[in-house]
Amino acid sequence: MAEEIIRLESVVKRFTGSSRPALDQLTASVKPGQVTGLVGPDGAGKTTLMRLLAGLLVPTSGSIKVAGFDPVTEAGQLRELVGYMPQKFGLYEDLSVQENLELHADLRGVIGDERTAAFQKLLTFTDLARFTSRLAGQLSGGMKQKLGLACALLGHPRLLLLDEPGVGVDPISRRELWKMVHALVDQGLAVVWSTAYLDEAELCADVLLLNEGKLLYAGQPKELTDRVRQRCYEVRHASASRRQLLARALRCPEVLDGVIQGQRIRLVLRRDAALPNLQD
Repeated sequence: MAEEIIRLESVVKRFTGSSRPALDQLTASVKPGQVTGLVGPDGAGKTTLMRLLAGLLVPTSGSIKVAGFDPVTEAGQLRELVGYMPQKFGLYEDLSVQENLELHADLRGVIGDERTAAFQKLLTFTDLARFTSRLAGQLSGGMKQKLGLACALLGHPRLLLLDEPGVGVDPISRRELWKMVHALVDQGLAVVWSTAYLDEAELCADVLLLNEGKLLYAGQPKELTDRVRQRCYEVRHASASRRQLLARALRCPEVLDGVIQGQRIRLVLRRDAALPNLQD
């Protein structure tokens, strides 16, 4: 088995008019046969990297190899090896489930008996066999993700790129999606799953943590979460506005980061810092 399915060397991507690069000297690798999490907040560069891996964008500098091929100059060789599911629903909402599958099979050159067998297998795998005549636009969020996954799996991909598939999906559908992805990994696929959620990152074998286009960490998620052990706090039953309290907390030198989570505020303190007094 190859030691890596993806290799990035000093990758930079700049967009015209932007004051900073979307990706900044990114060097990393992704192993085959596992789920690798691409983790970071909005604007970290996750979608840009996904599009570079899929050959939809050209890097400003640096080199990218996916299954040994350059996604730009050797896109033809990669077409059957990579399945890509974009962050936003990328299928035709005015076509039925079956029609979307037919279209993507045409685009990927899946024909004849292979096409019939693939449809039967994927519809069973995603539990969409009962909904083949339903318009894609009338599917729930979870079912849309399953249809997108089925279309991405047409052909014989070795690598599956999933750009924030858990966004806008109910918890039960998210669990089902994870179950399907792990089943695919058991069959030998490599999966890159981008997410802003640490609970999803913990389900991955390895993670790449991005922020403002820079790679901050690469390795097992447990080692990442251990770095903030005993530095995470939840503020409950806040008497003041949660937004006001969060803004006040972020001005404290002891606080590294914070976010509103439902009725609570989650804070991460700097190393060796004590929880500050957040009362007026």
